[in-house]
Amino acid sequence: MNRYLPLAALAVLVAACIAAWSFAPQALLGAYLATWWFCCGLVMGGLANVWVHNLTGGRWGEAIRQPLLELSRVMWILALLFLPVLIGMHELYPWAPRASTGVERWAGELPARSAWFKSMWLMPWFFVARSVFYLAVWTVLASLSRQPAWRRSARFSAAALIVYGLTISLAALDWVMSLMPVWYSSVFGMLVGVSQALAGMALAALLATRTRPLPQPIIFRDLGNLLLMYVMTWAYLAFTQFLIIWAENLPHEIAWYIPRMQHGWLYVAWLLALFHFFAPLLIPLFRNAKEAPALLGWLAAGLLAAHQLDVWWTIFPSLPVGWLQWLWTVPLTISAFLVAAYVAMKKRGGIASTTAAGVGHV
Repeated sequence: MNRYLPLAALAVLVAACIAAWSFAPQALLGAYLATWWFCCGLVMGGLANVWVHNLTGGRWGEAIRQPLLELSRVMWILALLFLPVLIGMHELYPWAPRASTGVERWAGELPARSAWFKSMWLMPWFFVARSVFYLAVWTVLASLSRQPAWRRSARFSAAALIVYGLTISLAALDWVMSLMPVWYSSVFGMLVGVSQALAGMALAALLATRTRPLPQPIIFRDLGNLLLMYVMTWAYLAFTQFLIIWAENLPHEIAWYIPRMQHGWLYVAWLLALFHFFAPLLIPLFRNAKEAPALLGWLAAGLLAAHQLDVWWTIFPSLPVGWLQWLWTVPLTISAFLVAAYVAMKKRGGIASTTAAGVGHV
């Protein structure tokens, strides 16, 4: 009887999500997109670190590559789980319901040439086609990365990093930036890619601290240095984007930051500055801290939590949804994903034996 409890819980959560969709579609879909985006970032960010190791070598990669490659097996599941976003795009994205009006959607907001291009780019059928393409490419890359012929190939890894960099930039533009369709930033795609690579490395470092027997201290030192590099790169890109946009003070650019300075989101921004930059910057500067598995594990777990907070801060203020709706839709969608992940890992022992065993010690 107990083995059916997870399935029953998953069925209840799915039913609750469907019910929530009927009276708070934008809030439910926004929370769902944020949870999906976080999970996808862990998988693809982890793969990006495997590809980097194939190009650079080093003992640090041997301690993390197997769990990350096994985790990539769920990419096709994540691709299917993006379907609710495509189905509900007219409720989630403000440009979708007015797609039939063409350039009139941007009257008084964009110049004629920009309005023409944006009206062509943000057509529902083209949006769906691009989304399917991104997901198909990532699923194929994940599958090829596990093949013996490609698993350690430097040429394949270089090509995969280029393809991933291009597709994640376009996906970030389509799925996240277009929540506020008039806003744009040339660094946003790179910022998202670095953020996902940081999340993937944080997950890998956390799993490495939970393996038995533990890797050598020099491995943890290398992982700590890589986390430090990602933190500094993320902070540089995030601050550069903010500084340039705020200095120019153009209405269609600062419109993205204005809601993030209101309704409590400013406090979230300060939390990100503290726990996504300052604290992770100071701790890895000390060799003893990097070589201590327990401390490095806590640092990695903290970075994962900060990354989830960053995803919320990136997506939620773009939607006209109040805090009260986020307070119940976010736990609902996260619970559904967690139970679904648990059921999936119980069904196949491969991922459970590598990743879930390590996470179980957290």
